[in-house]
Amino acid sequence: MINYEDERFDGVVSAGWIRDLESSDSRIHKEKVIEKALMAAKLGSADAQAFLFNCYQAYNPFYTFHVRQVDEVSGHENRPNAWPKFWALLESLRTRSVTGNAALGAIIETSELFDDAEWNMVCRRVIIKDLRCGISEKTLNKVLKNSEWRIPVFTCQLAQDSSDQQQKLTGIKRLEPKLDGVRVLAVVQGMNVSLMSRNGKEFNNFPQIAKDIMRFRSAFQNHLGSGGRFVLDGEVTGESFQKLMKQAHRKSDAETSGMVYSIFDIIPLDDFQRGYWNAQQYKRFEILERARGMLDAVTPDHSLRIVSGLEVDLDVAEGHDIMRRYAEDCVEEGYEGIMIKDVGAPYVCKRADYWMKWKPTISVDLNIVGFEEGTGRNENRLGAIICEGVDNDRRIRVNVGSGFSDSLRDEYWTNRDELLGHLVEVQADAVTQNQDGSYSLRFPRFLRFRDFEAGVKL
Repeated sequence: MINYEDERFDGVVSAGWIRDLESSDSRIHKEKVIEKALMAAKLGSADAQAFLFNCYQAYNPFYTFHVRQVDEVSGHENRPNAWPKFWALLESLRTRSVTGNAALGAIIETSELFDDAEWNMVCRRVIIKDLRCGISEKTLNKVLKNSEWRIPVFTCQLAQDSSDQQQKLTGIKRLEPKLDGVRVLAVVQGMNVSLMSRNGKEFNNFPQIAKDIMRFRSAFQNHLGSGGRFVLDGEVTGESFQKLMKQAHRKSDAETSGMVYSIFDIIPLDDFQRGYWNAQQYKRFEILERARGMLDAVTPDHSLRIVSGLEVDLDVAEGHDIMRRYAEDCVEEGYEGIMIKDVGAPYVCKRADYWMKWKPTISVDLNIVGFEEGTGRNENRLGAIICEGVDNDRRIRVNVGSGFSDSLRDEYWTNRDELLGHLVEVQADAVTQNQDGSYSLRFPRFLRFRDFEAGVKL
């Protein structure tokens, strides 16, 4: 492992690598630049090593510096020992040993060590975690592979659809409500908590939830033995799905009134980064149940909830009856459906049948009232059909852009005038109400025409 405090990094220049990446939009060109840097780094180039280390800092999803804006500078010149001091700054920001005004002051002080190009093109972009040169962690990892600069991949456990896994509905399973919210993974490292999407993008807009996790972190870590480094897996829900989505995409950290973080799993951070923890699901439930005891011991003036569940034996008919009734009750209470979890399974950071999801679907008959041309590979053919109709006294209008094969997109676009007014069956997860009181469908998919016979040529 390279010692980045070494004095040979005093005079490093990284901006040139960024300029080279910015000089072309070609993916092949960018890969060649990274290949050149990797070869130079292996041969001992301090410039190349520092560049790759800066990439690692900027793209590592487990490194968050809690700063969204950094000013550019002008009229500055490079000073001795700048880069080791910059990397020390990153560490202090990441661990939150400096915060607030102290952090801003440390950033300004460090900026005075660099000339304009190095600070503006490299340092400030690393701090805000956006190098703005047209590369992604996938591009980097394609070249870097197993080198020490390879970017860790942020993944989590995902569920299979139970309709495709009927043969796996056996044995002891835990049933939980399927929440209708935003998947959020809380990465806790000592006094630092980062709220991440399932793809490793940081949420900066749920401040109260982050505060409450830090407030009650001992409720989780005391039963985990992870040295204060762990990940909570859960979902944030709100008063309405529309308000939740608005908050999730808000750039400010405005107060998150009504937001609740429902926690359904816990994993030591080191194991999460490896992508696997062999602790069985029921043991992880037990840790959360102990945490629930501490959370329930105080007044409920916090945003944290532990998801409740029910164990059933699916090797007997009664177990399947219980599961059906449980699913019906969950849907009636407004949940998307249910989760079905194998109590003896480990946590794996990939899609696996250890978790299965079941949710109902609806189908609605609507009339075609218009068409939209596609974009990209669907240019000059059907992008979506625009549908309207009434279902249970609710007038629905929705654009349906999925469920079409390439051949159907060509055929329907060519014959669109003939298709206006015809009846189609649209499948969706649910009917949703818009802010203006009108209705639409969540995840609509074209199924079939209702007033054409199968096989009839249009």
